[in-house]
Amino acid sequence: MTCVKEIFGPVMSVMPFDTEEEVLKRANNTTFGLVSGVFTKDISQAHRMAENLQAGTCFINNYNISPVEVPFGGFKQCCGKVLAGRTAR
Repeated sequence: MTCVKEIFGPVMSVMPFDTEEEVLKRANNTTFGLVSGVFTKDISQAHRMAENLQAGTCFINNYNISPVEVPFGGFKQCCGKVLAGRTAR
């Protein structure tokens, strides 16, 4: 449920995967896209994943650590399509 429904609260779904393509397809298979997170020891993998996740913000090896003045929002049916991170204006 936590992978396809938009819920609020700090929730982390941990699921094994074999390929990056598999996990990206699973993660992007939602009508929402507010925040995503990648936890890995491989920073190159984290950057590849963050680039391809359909979310307004992608945290790497942490969660919800950002300055309060940074705009936030999401993709798809989330938050009126206001973008965050490097795409925020």
